[in-house]
Amino acid sequence: MNENNFKQDDVSTLLPILKKIPLFENLDKNLHKEIIKKIMLMFYPKDYVLFKEGDEGDALYIIKSGEIEIYKEPKEEGDFPEKIAEISKADFLGEMALVSEVPRNASAKTLTDCEVFIIKKEDFNNLMNTNKNLAEQISSKIIERLKENDKAE
Repeated sequence: MNENNFKQDDVSTLLPILKKIPLFENLDKNLHKEIIKKIMLMFYPKDYVLFKEGDEGDALYIIKSGEIEIYKEPKEEGDFPEKIAEISKADFLGEMALVSEVPRNASAKTLTDCEVFIIKKEDFNNLMNTNKNLAEQISSKIIERLKENDKAE
């Protein structure tokens, strides 16, 4: 796993993706740019486990290149993992980890070599603490999502 320096030309890649992430979709361009400043670009080799089901959620992942498998761990020894999804370029995972204390509900592993943009929960929290406008907008989005989840249950 190598950490690469973030390139400014990646801003054009990240802006449309941030607009697809429910937590960030309604933010203005300046707030998107503030978030982008906190994002790191990482390289992960094939078969690298990003996180395991039950782990503490500590980051949001946005795929720049490569493929990642989301799966449930086997329930019993000898069982196979249950594949939930395969995600690739411009997809994201783990956004609720930024705002909740709920453990990961699935595992994620690279299927190919991957370049992945990451925003760590700690960096996101620091940004929320220093940017009142962002904090207010994200908070209202979280409340909206929680209400939607309650209705769905």
